[in-house]
Amino acid sequence: MAITTTDHAVPHKSQLPLNSGQTVNLFVRERDGTRPGGDRTAVLMVNGRSVPVLPGADLGTGKYNWMLSLAKAGFDVFAMDLQGHGRSPRPDVMQQPCNTSKAQQQVLLGGNPLTSVCTPVYDRQLGDSRSDWSEVHTVVEFIKKRHGVSKVALMGWSAASLALGPYAIQNPKNVTSLFLLAPVFGPNYQASAPGTDWDPPLPLPVSGSTDAKWGFPMNLLSREGFERAWNRELGCPEQREEGMVDTVWDAIMDSDIFGSNWGAKKHGVPQGVLRFRNAFWWGWNKTGVKVKKILGNKVPVLIMYGEHDRTVNSAVGADPFLSVPELYKAIPGKRKLMFKVACSGHQLQWEPASAHLHRLSRKWLKHTAVDGHTTGSFEMDEDGDCTPVP
Repeated sequence: MAITTTDHAVPHKSQLPLNSGQTVNLFVRERDGTRPGGDRTAVLMVNGRSVPVLPGADLGTGKYNWMLSLAKAGFDVFAMDLQGHGRSPRPDVMQQPCNTSKAQQQVLLGGNPLTSVCTPVYDRQLGDSRSDWSEVHTVVEFIKKRHGVSKVALMGWSAASLALGPYAIQNPKNVTSLFLLAPVFGPNYQASAPGTDWDPPLPLPVSGSTDAKWGFPMNLLSREGFERAWNRELGCPEQREEGMVDTVWDAIMDSDIFGSNWGAKKHGVPQGVLRFRNAFWWGWNKTGVKVKKILGNKVPVLIMYGEHDRTVNSAVGADPFLSVPELYKAIPGKRKLMFKVACSGHQLQWEPASAHLHRLSRKWLKHTAVDGHTTGSFEMDEDGDCTPVP
């Protein structure tokens, strides 16, 4: 059956401090695989901290395309970029190269487009949790109205957990299930305001006068930095196919034509930089995850991560301390599954282990279970066979 693909511009009243109250059009791609006359299962995928949603979820048309795999299995799959990412609006401050840290200016922008270090024009963070939750809500309501569904399954990679986890807790009536790939979770991460579940702990936006790391709105990543980060998590010989770094980087640049013209030049051609907003998040910690005991009860959760993933699993005592197993432990209900996948890292969706990702997510969407299991932690080998972890 042919998959219908439609790109939407979803109107949203912004809650970013920079453009609060203004209407922006959020980018949403839909791949509708619902069979004629079949029941509709709607899925929403959300981008992570830096990589836009299309390179992360809708890469090409082959075996690494997670979104297409789900559509071919009969699901109606949507993918969105939050403001400041990919094909959703990027505030004008992200077009000004001075609006990043001085270190990033020196290392990544020296010579193109900057000739010297400059002071950020907007010396505050750009993204924040409250804005993320509101954007997810707008798109969920759009999906519900478009196809008459009452709930949506949520899926996200990496820092998408900071948006999707709290959103599901606050809006369980809108969410069928939560699937988190390599989720960011800090047990002791920034708390919500005292006496509240989800209010910001500081007045927004947070400035450099509070903490230097919030004194600019935009972060940058070069192709070399992207490859180095991936290389650090290669733990077995056939974990990544030849040429995948270039394939993924080219897709990232396709989602950021402006950023593709910045950075060091090779043979006179800019190598490009990945631009992503500097976001201040709060509440997604060992206390927040237990609010109202929603997760694992009203909203079942599946977690999947690679055995070599050091991006979201840091050493004890690290600042910040991040741990996927600690998230699993913190989820209060019993309807929770976790799979640790052999021969894979944080970029699992672009590695051969993605076949296991596609298979598990299809089963999860159909049954909110995997091979009859609704709870438990498992180790998955390279063939996809699972062993329970006591």
